[in-house]
Amino acid sequence: MFIFRQLFDQQSSTYTYLLGDSESAEAILIDPVFEQVRRDKALMAELGLTLIATLDTHVHADHVTGAARLRQSLGSKIAVAEASGAKGADLYLKHGDRVRFGCRYVAARATPGHTSGCMTYVLDNEEMAFTGDTLLVRGCGRTDFQQGSPQNMYQSVHTQIFTLPDECLLYPAHDYQGRTVTSVGEEEHHNPRLGGALSESDFAGYMCNLNLPHPKQIDVAVPANLKCGASEDTQPLVEPDWAPVAFTFGGVWEVQPGWLEEHPGKVQVLDVREAEEFDGPLGHIEDAILVPLGELTQRMSELDKTRPVIAVCRAGGRSAHATMILQKAGFEKVANLAGGMLRWRAEGHAVQGGAD
Repeated sequence: MFIFRQLFDQQSSTYTYLLGDSESAEAILIDPVFEQVRRDKALMAELGLTLIATLDTHVHADHVTGAARLRQSLGSKIAVAEASGAKGADLYLKHGDRVRFGCRYVAARATPGHTSGCMTYVLDNEEMAFTGDTLLVRGCGRTDFQQGSPQNMYQSVHTQIFTLPDECLLYPAHDYQGRTVTSVGEEEHHNPRLGGALSESDFAGYMCNLNLPHPKQIDVAVPANLKCGASEDTQPLVEPDWAPVAFTFGGVWEVQPGWLEEHPGKVQVLDVREAEEFDGPLGHIEDAILVPLGELTQRMSELDKTRPVIAVCRAGGRSAHATMILQKAGFEKVANLAGGMLRWRAEGHAVQGGAD
């Protein structure tokens, strides 16, 4: 089965794409973002996937790629266009090269114009393609820096993207209005810059008169991305050392029941259920502090900020929310009890009260 996920970084409005093959459990990431590496690792772990490679569509000017950090922590290869000028990659792609993951692959198509090293990655069956900034939803990337060229972009779009099947879905690297996907047929007919009967000279005249402001992150992002996101200042992801916690794709740190039972007294157990649940059939964990979720904001002073807190509820939903409330309030060592009291009881861990 083919696995596909579209992920979003709100700060830079960047889309990252996960493509995986369930049979081999191999996957690739297209356009990973440095600040979202922990999220991406969590998703792949939950889906049981091994990251084979990261592919950047171009040297980005608005965010730093997560390629180097992912290679550092997962051993994945870094793939970029040979024409990008980036140093430190493992795979330098030329037009027509393929990057495989399991029994699937994406083919690289050189689509310069936004930058000289832009690549569009086309899935093997041509049902979807990842266009970077070359072609956006009803738009395109700018052409006024990094060896950009409106003439090259026009040719790239018309010879490498619009030649794909009309029904081929196109996924851009960015969108600032919440649009997630388009198609070749749509853009051929409705793209106001490149569609319809617009000529190359029409397009070049339009692009040369945009007068766009300087990208805010360009002075940081471009030098970093020319090194595939690696620098002397780049540090490995720092994992919490107070407990064997794991980060979930939902953005929550979790600890397993077995560890908690083996380390009584090392943490504060915060039970955020209602009082009748605390004393109900599931019982509660010894020495747990009962603070119902609705009262947590007003009763945080009952917790010691210097000691770790593990939140628990019936199944893990309310307690996950509690961890976020505590983190926003400045609690640094916070985790959710995976599976809540339902899992705690099912695994036979000790409780106070409750029913047999």
